Amino acid sequence: MSKPPDFTDAHERHWQDAELLFKHNRWANADQLYGLSAECGLKAVMQQLGMPVDDTGRPAIEYREHVNRLWPVFQDYAQDHDGAGYVDMLPSGSPFANWAIEDRYAKRDDFHQADVASHREATEQIARMVLVARQD
Repeated sequence: MSKPPDFTDAHERHWQDAELLFKHNRWANADQLYGLSAECGLKAVMQQLGMPVDDTGRPAIEYREHVNRLWPVFQDYAQDHDGAGYVDMLPSGSPFANWAIEDRYAKRDDFHQADVASHREATEQIARMVLVARQD
């Protein structure tokens, strides 16, 4: 049986581990963890805005997406649930459009610092948004 989700804690945990890997030039796994951190951060804010969850705390099926697909879903959800200010805190476009959970199977040489740094920056903006949302 899986443990109940805690999106805020998962967001922070994945961020911390990604940072350790990034500092040691471990781009592949850092990139995957930045994506997971970003996903969890978006879901934490969505949950605060009333995102429906099942009796185990998992998001409703339409919100069970990874960050590359969740980004536009988050923007629409937040806009529709009094969270436009949160959307305004994030970069425009979709900074994770080139991120995929399936890349966990990719060769480490296929990851480059510039791409990972871009995902890191977007995740850092999400982290700031999560802090603001927690204070709201």
